[in-house]
Amino acid sequence: MSERVTIVGGGLAGAEAAWQLARHGVPVDLYEMRPGRGTAAHHTDRLGELVCSNSFRNATLETAVGLLKDEMRRLGSLVMHVADANQVPAGACLAVDRDHFAVELTRAVEALPGVRIVREEVTDIPADFTILATGPLTSPALSESLQRLLGRTHLYFYDAIAPIVAADSIDMGVAWKASRYGKGGEDYINCPLDRTQYAAFVDAVVAADKVPTRDFERCVYFEGCMPIEEMARRGPATLAFGPMRPVGLIDPRTGQRPHACVQLRQDDAEGRLFNIVGFQTKMTYPEQRRVFRMIPGLEHAEFVRLGSLHRNTFVNAPALLLPSLQVMGRRKLLLAGQIVGVEGYVESAATGLLAGLNVARLLHGDAPLAPPRTTAHGSLLAYITHRGKKAFQPMNANYGLFPPLSGSLRGRDKKLALASRALADLERWMSGVGLVADSAGRQSVA
Repeated sequence: MSERVTIVGGGLAGAEAAWQLARHGVPVDLYEMRPGRGTAAHHTDRLGELVCSNSFRNATLETAVGLLKDEMRRLGSLVMHVADANQVPAGACLAVDRDHFAVELTRAVEALPGVRIVREEVTDIPADFTILATGPLTSPALSESLQRLLGRTHLYFYDAIAPIVAADSIDMGVAWKASRYGKGGEDYINCPLDRTQYAAFVDAVVAADKVPTRDFERCVYFEGCMPIEEMARRGPATLAFGPMRPVGLIDPRTGQRPHACVQLRQDDAEGRLFNIVGFQTKMTYPEQRRVFRMIPGLEHAEFVRLGSLHRNTFVNAPALLLPSLQVMGRRKLLLAGQIVGVEGYVESAATGLLAGLNVARLLHGDAPLAPPRTTAHGSLLAYITHRGKKAFQPMNANYGLFPPLSGSLRGRDKKLALASRALADLERWMSGVGLVADSAGRQSVA
């Protein structure tokens, strides 16, 4: 095969895509601008450098990200192979020695037949088959090129994220469904706080540990995405007149308006996920869990995504991408990694895996692939490519994205049943499209 594929970005998604293409006999030019042009987060020129945590998060099938790892192993993931070989003790999580991981990943990609690593910055998007996997710190020049291609309204640079909780973990004996002044029906879940509870909550928000602002993040906040701790510092009543204003709400347990009220808004079509309205925050994840569980009705909340506010380049994927990760109207361009609107190391690598497989299939004259909706891969793809989202925000893999099971399973049993269904459906799908996993979990072409 003579046509070379361009991959831009040597992170987890780019390295994974290169591996998948090389295994299918497709030659690749993998562009990585480091070390010639650095970023504010990276410290080396290695491929797949982990710039934040060394954890790939939970490794059990009780979590969707654990399932996603297992699916990736069955699909022949290089990232998972290297991570498994370089893991360090981390309880139920898969964590790695980050230096050894990056060194081995780089060596593996460098050794691939037909893969050429080019240490140059790409500033314009090639016209031939290209996988753009540049991550949240895409260079300004390439961002400008992408803006020209997609339109400025489809590329975001600041990511204000409110926490999302599983609906079945909310105590509806305390919370109730209603809209302010009855407008809109029972569109929100409302969690009431009395004066004492509100004062304790505000004190906890102000005192909680925060994530330090790094030098490449925006330090001046827009009013529309102000972290709740910044609002709380303006005065003890600010939150009660902001996202926690109780006007037009009557607690059915007391028949009175609460002193303050936290509202949760449905976040998915099936009503399994609810986001905490206006609660973007820079509190650390452990502090978010502790402080937000002080809210009546959320004492046992299961957080499927925690809040944040940071610089993050990502596209409005539902308006732009096909389930194959091809850009509509420019089908030789595929996007992968965090730029498509997924969060996390594993999710980024998973999209690189699918992009690589799909380019290989397209070059061989085959239709691109989209895994079953019931799998972790398929549910994540459905989230980022489902049309009609009004305010798209990046997401981690979580079981709230999966189609529901029949029956009434809950908790751990429900999650394990979702995982069992996913792996069975993945195996049937792989067999149907000609991908066969060998005994080590690596897939080959039948």
